[in-house]
Amino acid sequence: MTARIRSRARLAALAAPLAGALLLAGCSGGGENLAQQWEESSEKGYVSGDGSSLSLAPSERTQPVEYSGETETGDTFGSDDTLGSVTVVNFWYAGCAPCRAEAPDLVAAYEEFGPRGVQFVGVNTRDQVAQARQFSEQFGIEYPSIMDSPGGREVQRAFAGQVPLNAVPTTLVLDAEGRVAHRVLGQLAGESQLRTLITETLAETGGAEGEGAGGAGDSADGANPGEQ
Repeated sequence: MTARIRSRARLAALAAPLAGALLLAGCSGGGENLAQQWEESSEKGYVSGDGSSLSLAPSERTQPVEYSGETETGDTFGSDDTLGSVTVVNFWYAGCAPCRAEAPDLVAAYEEFGPRGVQFVGVNTRDQVAQARQFSEQFGIEYPSIMDSPGGREVQRAFAGQVPLNAVPTTLVLDAEGRVAHRVLGQLAGESQLRTLITETLAETGGAEGEGAGGAGDSADGANPGEQ
């Protein structure tokens, strides 16, 4: 009897760290190797977001991504509205804890770069309109979010070559041609990471300002605009 009790105690001790590891996994599920999941994403439909970033040189970028959808205000918004501008695309939903944590960083970037012509758009992957509006009001988000319902997921499918379905949160920076220049899978490391990625993309078209915008080396949060 004593042996059984000890055995159960050992199992409980082993289960506790495992449960903790699962809780630390991102909103997009799983804790497997990110590179392996990326290779299998066409079959699995998701990839764990661990905050890793990928930057693509202009010569390595794919074709411009074309997308369109209805926003939480009932308007239609898409790539035609942002063509010619550097654009930040953020995939999110209200119940995703990392999405909530990074919302202030996105708002700060919008307030800094919006006046300089950078476009921002959210892609809500599962909420109803009321939830999306409440989230925007809570965090002071003024840019639109496309309601990309699970039934259609047209916007997510448009970006499928760059973002596996259900990889939330994910933030993309598109160049002025609408091509993906930078990708962050998982929560942003901080405002400075996004500032750096936007500034680098603006610089390609001579849109970067030297003062107050941060530079390629301005990554106080340890963000690396290259693949980590």
